[in-house]
Amino acid sequence: MKKFNGFLKGVNLGGWISQFDKYDHEHFKTFITRDDIKYISELGFDHVRVPVDYNVLEDEEGNKLESGFKYLLDCRKWCEEFGLNMVIDLHECFGYSFDPLKKDMDRKKFFYDESLQARFLKLWSEIANTFKDYPKQVAFEPLNEVVLFEVKDAWNKVLANYIKTIRAIAPDTYIICGGVCYNSVITVPLLDVPLDDKIVYNFHCYEPMVFTHQGAYWVDFMPSDFRISYPKSIEEYRAASVELTKDLSGAIFTEGISEIGPKFFEDIFAPALKKAKEDDVALYCGEYGVIDLAENDSKIHWLEDIHSVFKEYGIGRALWNYKEKDFGFVDDSFKEVKDRFIKAL
Repeated sequence: MKKFNGFLKGVNLGGWISQFDKYDHEHFKTFITRDDIKYISELGFDHVRVPVDYNVLEDEEGNKLESGFKYLLDCRKWCEEFGLNMVIDLHECFGYSFDPLKKDMDRKKFFYDESLQARFLKLWSEIANTFKDYPKQVAFEPLNEVVLFEVKDAWNKVLANYIKTIRAIAPDTYIICGGVCYNSVITVPLLDVPLDDKIVYNFHCYEPMVFTHQGAYWVDFMPSDFRISYPKSIEEYRAASVELTKDLSGAIFTEGISEIGPKFFEDIFAPALKKAKEDDVALYCGEYGVIDLAENDSKIHWLEDIHSVFKEYGIGRALWNYKEKDFGFVDDSFKEVKDRFIKAL
């Protein structure tokens, strides 16, 4: 199967210029620096995925903010210095957010509103014109996590217009296209976009959700003190999921899955792998990880299992997350498992 070379082992920079606590240039200037990119390179990663929100790159009227683009430009230079590639991921656009904490967000409107889509394409045209000269280093990801299953056909149309727009500006840049249901791996086969040799299929994997999101404050009906280890049987994870919230059901209820371990990931990835092979497209997991509340041995076992499947099938990936955002690994507890973590990568 085709590989996403140069983007096989990455990490996310979430919480920097996306999902920040408040809009603050001091935070933007200090949260991620050249030293962080250097350290990421030293850990053995080959790229960073950079989530960025629209309001860092444009004002409320849609005018370009040079100050925001400078953060992306600086990151690219640092990456070049230390031999890393870079995915620019528009994490939120004007009129759409995946964020479950934004309860009043209409997650359907953007996919049927031509004016919102025009603004989305205008911003992306600015990004493409800024980074078109680095097609081997900088890849584009149109939009993070389309939530609703019902917009799958509309999303394919948005992606087709996006690809047409970007290809007119940056014909050789990688474009990373994900499915719906929060970019679930089981929705990759629903993608129907114009193909070329620089299209990549994308998914996110936090399975089993009841393990990776244990105690997560943003998950409805999740007790803050709930804990569960890894590995356990598929029956135990299913039972815990049903008891807590249907939002945690995920792929563990897929028919035909009988065990937890590498085979579990192989089974849930199978339809996406089949789609990618049929379309001669590389496959990429733009987010995966375990919440920092889980105990370290379980985190490492989970990473070892999912990485074994990534490696076997040549799936590129970017771990969530480098720093903070409840999944970060640059803290005191990380020191205890640093060597095992690097080996697991």
